[in-house]
Amino acid sequence: MAEQEILLEVKGVTKRFPGIVACDDVSLDIRKGEIYALLGENGAGKSTLASMIFGLYQPDEGQIFMRGKEAQIDSPNEAVALDIGMVHQHFKLISNYTVTQNIILGDEPKKRALGIFPYVDIKNAEKRIEELSKEYGLEVDPSAVISDLGVSVQQRVEILKMLYRDAELLIFDEPTAMLTPQEIESLLQIIKNLRDQGKTVIFITHKLDEVMEVCDRCAILVRGKLVDVSETKNTSPAELAAKMVGRDINFSAKRPTKAIGKTVLEVQDLRVEDSSGFPKVNDVSFEIRAGEIFAIAGVSGSGQTELADAVAGLTKVKKGSIRLNDCDLAKLNVRKRCESGIAYIPEDRQSVGLVLDFSLDQNLALKSYYQAPFCTSSLLNPTAFAERAEKLIEDFDIRCARGCKTTTREMSGGNQQKAIVGREIDQDADLLIFVQPTRGLDIGAIMAIRERILDERDKGKAILLISLELDEVMDLADTIGVMYAGQMLKVAPASTLTTNKVGEYMMGVTEND
Repeated sequence: MAEQEILLEVKGVTKRFPGIVACDDVSLDIRKGEIYALLGENGAGKSTLASMIFGLYQPDEGQIFMRGKEAQIDSPNEAVALDIGMVHQHFKLISNYTVTQNIILGDEPKKRALGIFPYVDIKNAEKRIEELSKEYGLEVDPSAVISDLGVSVQQRVEILKMLYRDAELLIFDEPTAMLTPQEIESLLQIIKNLRDQGKTVIFITHKLDEVMEVCDRCAILVRGKLVDVSETKNTSPAELAAKMVGRDINFSAKRPTKAIGKTVLEVQDLRVEDSSGFPKVNDVSFEIRAGEIFAIAGVSGSGQTELADAVAGLTKVKKGSIRLNDCDLAKLNVRKRCESGIAYIPEDRQSVGLVLDFSLDQNLALKSYYQAPFCTSSLLNPTAFAERAEKLIEDFDIRCARGCKTTTREMSGGNQQKAIVGREIDQDADLLIFVQPTRGLDIGAIMAIRERILDERDKGKAILLISLELDEVMDLADTIGVMYAGQMLKVAPASTLTTNKVGEYMMGVTEND
């Protein structure tokens, strides 16, 4: 079999930021018509490397070649001119524009009315977008407004932006981080279709099963250095994980349940409505005891996040009661609920969990900055902030270029998540609410966070775990509740449920169906 043509070649590329070498003398080649994975822990340099290929950063040293010719890619516009496109982890879409307006932005097809007056030819653009959508298996309404679309459809719009500009090399940065299992399956099929249509794909992910399913080769980065390139058919998830983190990984965190204690959280007949009065949580009741992990499974949008927000005080309750250690939380604001014994790891780490332009030590003290030792006589104590932050940085392996003074925006998404988890566990609360705690984390960090959750349970904490990862629910839960369309369809000990049975409940199937 003839050797595939090399489309992109990276030679000796190095990129430095203050206090860190993000990419350290990296060399690799990507062949035309392959899906090439970039693997590594959070902060390993994967997104930095991809950003240099797309022109968002420029290398301090080294060269990039496209089709055998050296390319000086100083901006995304120059990358697009070289037929390179990129779908970012956080989409670059204008919410009040239509699908078509977003796709053609900056490359608008123009005509002249009466041969004089220029105008944008939306009609023909919509027609071409519809044709591309059908050709590549992407179902998108060209006239739909972005704010009305779900995450997976917005991602398809980002893919169509690349295809509309005839991109030959497509970069996907953590494309499945925000998707449900069903949406992930659909996206992976789309990526296979792109390869079958002759496109070349760089696939950045933490999920080893996805790499094994769709990728032809994978490169592993460790702290900025390229340590291995393997063909996926010749390796295994366990081998890849060991190379990524430098040790063997136990893929199961399961432990025997210790003694279950008294009821910590009791939710009765809870109803939460959206702004139009539609019930997002509909008459839900359950309880969580000390030393118990109560995990809620369900497809995205089943009401799990609204339920967690209601317990934490972020969402108003229409009716029902929430009691913590037999104390009614109805009239308590968010701060009072935290002081009563609730710690909360939210689904949206950037909008809800952190203040991105604050330093790391400030973010790690957001729940306690007004208390001693952080504040005495109404004066903040910077030393206490720094000491607490350095301890959490070490305990939770938070990678940050400038230590506790790193601006949180500069950190990778996975390290931002580790910071939130560390801060909340350090509150020593009776109830810990984890919403999607391992989303966007590498396999080493995922297993470390799962171990932390089990440690807190074994200390007698009550845990409310909400996850779209069914294997995470099955691996950690003592009790499983399944939500469907805002209702709690089933509550049962985890030991009595199988993955298939939970999956059926997630789709609304009951014993009576």
